[in-house]
Amino acid sequence: MTPMSRRIEIELTSKQEGSWTWRAAGALQPKGNVDASLVPAGASVKDVLRAEVESDLDGTRVLSIQPPKQKAARTGLLEFIPNEKPFEPVTQQLRKKDRRDGERGDRKRGPRRDRQANKDGDQGERQNRARRPHFDAPPELPQRPKAKRVKQGRAHIDAVLADLPEAQRAIAEKVLSGGVPAVRAAVEEQNKNAVAAGQEKIPADGLVQMAEQLLPKLRVAEWLDKAEAAQRILSDIDLRDLRSIVVAANDPVIARDESTRALADAMKAGLVVRQETETKNWLDDIQAATKVGRVVRALKLSSQPPKAGVPFPPALAQQLAAATSAALTLDAPADRWVVLLEAAAFSPVRTLVVPAAPCGQVSEDLTKTVIRIGPLMPQIATLFGVVVDPKAPAPRPLRPQRTEKPVRRKASQVNEGSRSKDRGKPTDGAKPAAKAPVAEKPGSSNAAETVSEESVDSEASAPVAPEEATPTAE
Repeated sequence: MTPMSRRIEIELTSKQEGSWTWRAAGALQPKGNVDASLVPAGASVKDVLRAEVESDLDGTRVLSIQPPKQKAARTGLLEFIPNEKPFEPVTQQLRKKDRRDGERGDRKRGPRRDRQANKDGDQGERQNRARRPHFDAPPELPQRPKAKRVKQGRAHIDAVLADLPEAQRAIAEKVLSGGVPAVRAAVEEQNKNAVAAGQEKIPADGLVQMAEQLLPKLRVAEWLDKAEAAQRILSDIDLRDLRSIVVAANDPVIARDESTRALADAMKAGLVVRQETETKNWLDDIQAATKVGRVVRALKLSSQPPKAGVPFPPALAQQLAAATSAALTLDAPADRWVVLLEAAAFSPVRTLVVPAAPCGQVSEDLTKTVIRIGPLMPQIATLFGVVVDPKAPAPRPLRPQRTEKPVRRKASQVNEGSRSKDRGKPTDGAKPAAKAPVAEKPGSSNAAETVSEESVDSEASAPVAPEEATPTAE
């Protein structure tokens, strides 16, 4: 076979008598020798040249070397001729742009037909803006500080555990976490693992009996830790925590212990004082919200009494009902009607709310709301021509909408959420006698402003309490 030549780049590494040593460009060691007659004149060490080589079993031989290409001289360059005139700097000052400059400029640049269309559109927008209902947001009310929740300590529990032998502490911890059933379940699980491993079972009766003996001491210690933590914040404690502590004090195990009697009496007296204070604050907040015009907040507060069965004052009920009826006007947007009716339906003044006339723009959402709350407010259903079945069940308050990022839930949670959504649908018992006129939703910005104040109130308020605990002023 005849070897084929190829072109590579070589680097001259050293010069000897009649020859040069070379290596491939970028290599570490010399590759071979080349006759000096093949090297161009003027070449020096570390020059990179293009060579034609051939390789066979004996090695690589250089056949010819080409001299490096010379860079062509640039021709036709522009000559820079300096100017003898003195330099004058250029400055600029921007004029403040008028708000209507852009509109006028667009009108001037367009044809006459476009200018007339823009003029007609501006006039129509100004007329619509003048016809939109104006709504001034009521003044803000100061928010009361949130009640403090109990943060239970472990002083008494640790004292009981310290007095126990080391073998009983694990059982006591299990009793604290889940009671005697937790101990029984742990023993059964341990015996199951022992049988699988070929070991003997643990006697379960002795461990369960030991747990039953430790239970009274642990329950008393746990109640004392919680009650002492509540006593430190008794003036600002949440009523739910205080009620749970007072109810737990009636447990025979705790009531028989002498160390809990004095503290239990203090908790009961504190509960009475806290309920009276919260009831007074509750009525004051309702009256203040009614006076400044925050009707939705007043209605929601009236449906959340601090104690179930608290009678609602008749004078305040008449004042709140009159404010609600005055807010349900003929020219009020349909969205405002929906918010007001949803808040009034679960208020103790729901039967006293009688608007002068139905809404002028009845939307689809408003019609659904009237049908849904018909069993609670039959006078509103009659006003809109809706017939309510006397046997129809009372609806429940709608849950507040979440604005957070949706979280992926399990299948069981999805089924539960679908059942909760069905609660807000219209009941089968309430059917409209005649189809109410449905108008488009008001898309103006002022219409949204009329509901913005009430939306803030609905978000700031707590979830509505069940209807059974709602006070009544009927």
